Amino acid sequence: MTLLRKQKAALLVLEDGSVFRGEVFAGGGEVLGEVVFNTGMTGYQEILTDPSYKGQIVTMTYPLIGNYGINPRDMESAGICLEGLIVREYSDFPSNWQSRQTLKAFLESQGTLGVEGMDCRALTRRLRVNGAMRGVLSSETSDIELLLQKVRAYPGLVGRDLVRTVGCRQPYRWVQGCAEKADPDRLAEQVGHPRVVVLDCGVKYNILRCLEEAGCEVVVVPAGLSSTEILSWSPDGLLLSNGPGDPAALPHIVATVRELLGKLPIFGICLGHQILGQAVGGRTEKLKFGHHGINQPVRQKRTGRVEITSQNHGFVVLPESLPSELEQTHENLNDGTSEGIAYPSLRALSVQYHPEAAPGPQDASYLFKSFIETMSSEKKRAPRNPS
Repeated sequence: MTLLRKQKAALLVLEDGSVFRGEVFAGGGEVLGEVVFNTGMTGYQEILTDPSYKGQIVTMTYPLIGNYGINPRDMESAGICLEGLIVREYSDFPSNWQSRQTLKAFLESQGTLGVEGMDCRALTRRLRVNGAMRGVLSSETSDIELLLQKVRAYPGLVGRDLVRTVGCRQPYRWVQGCAEKADPDRLAEQVGHPRVVVLDCGVKYNILRCLEEAGCEVVVVPAGLSSTEILSWSPDGLLLSNGPGDPAALPHIVATVRELLGKLPIFGICLGHQILGQAVGGRTEKLKFGHHGINQPVRQKRTGRVEITSQNHGFVVLPESLPSELEQTHENLNDGTSEGIAYPSLRALSVQYHPEAAPGPQDASYLFKSFIETMSSEKKRAPRNPS
């Protein structure tokens, strides 16, 4: 913490009555959310702009944040999605040739509260022992009892549909890293390029980048579209994206995916994995403190190969709730939770982790290739048919 800066005091009050003190380094005000921790040493910009963090206050466990600034290439959405950021020490002097602004300037440009000087180690330990908790982060008052009342009245994430707050409102094409307005009646056939419709539950830009780099024509549509509306785009495949909140609060999306099973190849990522799991009859539950980081070991059950993965989720699919004919393809080596399922007869697969990384290792990038190979083989057998 830079001692020359005169900073405003800030408080974090958790629902169990715990109080953590720090100082504002960006913005101000008061925010409510579920408090979680992320173990990544890098990637704070991607974390800030990942729509899956909607409704959450994120604590970074790495002690120095801000030292490489912010740049336009590492955005994962149009802006900041999380509710507030907590760090041990903020660096106001970034050193990176790509940097265009400081973390402080970025947060303040979007009205996001950033706090430093808190004991992030003690906070992380409390969350690991007691689980992710509702919290309020405030620079407006020192009245702990008032803040505690507010946080205990806050509903949290369970049972809430947050997808509607982060997904797109109108369909668009992803072309050379940019969004272009799309109309299903005006899309020309791109010979040799499988068309992927992405159901936007809060999609990260790097998923779209990976699909485009692999040669796909990418169309992003709102998560509330019906199965008929999705098929009107004549897709070769459907990708169910990542996103925030409780997957059990999305029965309308689950029902749509259930109607599409078997009609085209489907690939789910993170929340998309949970939606697919429910669509085939499974159930989900909340994890104690979630998986948020870039070093989670995952084992392929068929080959025994271990991947180091990027993850960001607070809910999981219960393996015992899935139908027996479904293949459980991956498992987390830290806690044994479900990390992947496949339904070959329905041409559907999904993973709980993030094969697009950003940030994190790229061990799982082969999954995009597998999805594209499935679409290409289907495309050779039959032309597109929306019916």
